Amino acid sequence: MLFAVACGAAVANVYFAQPLLVTMGHDLAMSPALVGGVVTLTHVGYGLGLFFLVPLGDVADRRRLVAAQLLLLVAALAVVATARTAAVLLAGMAAMGLLAVVTQTLVAFAASLAPPAERGRVVGLVTSGVVIGILLARTVSGLLADLAGWRSVYLASASLTALLALVLYRVLPRRGDAPPTTLRYGRLLRSTITLFARERLLRLRALFGLLIFAAFSTLWSSVALPLSEAPHFLSHSMIGALGLIGAVGALAATVAGRLNDRGLSQRTTGIALTLLAISWLPLSFTRDSLWSLVIGVILLDLAVQAVHVTNQTLIYALHPDAGSRLIGGYMVFYSIGSATGAIAATALYTAAGWGAVCALGASFSCLGLVLWAFTRGGVLDLTAEEPLTPCEAPLSPDRRRCRT
Repeated sequence: MLFAVACGAAVANVYFAQPLLVTMGHDLAMSPALVGGVVTLTHVGYGLGLFFLVPLGDVADRRRLVAAQLLLLVAALAVVATARTAAVLLAGMAAMGLLAVVTQTLVAFAASLAPPAERGRVVGLVTSGVVIGILLARTVSGLLADLAGWRSVYLASASLTALLALVLYRVLPRRGDAPPTTLRYGRLLRSTITLFARERLLRLRALFGLLIFAAFSTLWSSVALPLSEAPHFLSHSMIGALGLIGAVGALAATVAGRLNDRGLSQRTTGIALTLLAISWLPLSFTRDSLWSLVIGVILLDLAVQAVHVTNQTLIYALHPDAGSRLIGGYMVFYSIGSATGAIAATALYTAAGWGAVCALGASFSCLGLVLWAFTRGGVLDLTAEEPLTPCEAPLSPDRRRCRT
């Protein structure tokens, strides 16, 4: 639970700004282009952190690494909260995104501490904290900004982050079960790319991650547009409250983790991708019925989190000693999918309306389902309906799994 709280608090920093952009722009006299750069630079920083910082968890004392990243994140949040110029704000946002990847360091750390038979449940529980942090960030930031101004959001987050750094440093063990790697930093980064070249399961699960988060971002980056127009005319606070509904996806994270521990990874993935594709049917009726939107949001978030937890559990089991590199590399595809969905959805809504956005989201979802259907029986997936034991030797082409 402590890991889940820390992950949710860290990742929320990436999303706090979305309902605050107009207020920030007025306060610092920023042009619309610069205001848009706030979100862009935050996500660029996060993507860079996934590749350059998360792999350090395989060579460093994770306890000290987590504490150091959290303390540096406190400094970045303080810079954002006290920024008086657009340049300082943008620099602080980029640094904040870079350091918020401590979330993925914690996910890999939790997986390393868990017994193999319970790893899915643990990853699911920690991921539920990530889900809640992402979905409630907009609601919390909007409420705090209304009460005490936009700067109070980042001051409050800095205080919470400092407290978490102290608590985690005191209670975390020095290392997980995986032995430390002695690679130099340059070779460490190159080995992340090598892992993708060597592990077909990693490439496949990264593609699943890209597609599901493209669908996820397609919805959440554009749903405010039709809701703020006729016939609903919802306020920003009411739109932000949708995050409370989406938090139901946290339930899927914990359930999917337990199903993975029972060796049902393949079945869980197929059912979740089917639900993801179906979710766009009620979502397409958003303009006519808010209940349709609620049903669609619940189905979509349940499906995305179930696949996400399954992906992380399976890829970590490939090489527990390279867990941080595997999780960080996988999450790069998450960032690519999120960015693709956001850019495409907002542009498509302007050009063709909400129906076209739903068609885009359904296309991403159906591509994932087709990919699963074509790979579920072959060696590309390497998952089975029973728990797997990691192998040190490469699999031969005629073996779907190995036992020690």
